[in-house]
Amino acid sequence: MRPAFVLVHSPSVGPSTWRPVARRLAAAGRQVRLPSLLHVADGAPPFWPAVVEAVREDLRRLPAGSPVVLVAHSNAGLFLPAIRAGLDHPVTGSVFVDAALPARAGSMPVAPPELLDFLRPLAVDGRLPRWTDWWDESDVAPMFSDPVTRRTVVEEQPRLPLAYYEQEVPVPAGWDDHPCAYLLFGAPYGDQEAEARARGWRTARLPGEHLHQLVDPDATARIITELAAPEG
Repeated sequence: MRPAFVLVHSPSVGPSTWRPVARRLAAAGRQVRLPSLLHVADGAPPFWPAVVEAVREDLRRLPAGSPVVLVAHSNAGLFLPAIRAGLDHPVTGSVFVDAALPARAGSMPVAPPELLDFLRPLAVDGRLPRWTDWWDESDVAPMFSDPVTRRTVVEEQPRLPLAYYEQEVPVPAGWDDHPCAYLLFGAPYGDQEAEARARGWRTARLPGEHLHQLVDPDATARIITELAAPEG
């Protein structure tokens, strides 16, 4: 049985950031799940258990015991070990796409100290602006291929609490006991790709901005499928 692809979006944005890739994978005959994490930070911290439960709940639509490949973008990468530990479905692979890389074990902060220093002055009543509102227009515009896509992504974004970025996410030991891979879009995540290579993972590059899966979903879907395929 071929595994289903589970496309996990960053809670900073929404599932529409994966939807074009999901369509390409489905057109190629692959099962795809696209869980929504839009409301995981509506309650009280810690928020990571809500991320795990949102993915678990979505995967109830797959037959029990059917294998999955987890595919995470951006800071969703930090949640993959906890998601993997919390699933009933066997995980045959994990692919990190321009994503934060979890530690091998222990825990990880969602935001490093320098990012928190940037975010704290932006918060109003404990809530941050939408992610695309953090940046200058010159940074945001190149991430989108057309105005309709941009409007869809921008309007879908939640205003996350600052506490979301202040949380620590557990990293269960042995989470990477299956093939893992890394797809790099751009330089900001170059250190993450280098660390993935140092861990012996398969890696690939598809030059673009941080939301390049929206700009070139065909190549993104193809490379994800290649990275998730058994070696040999």
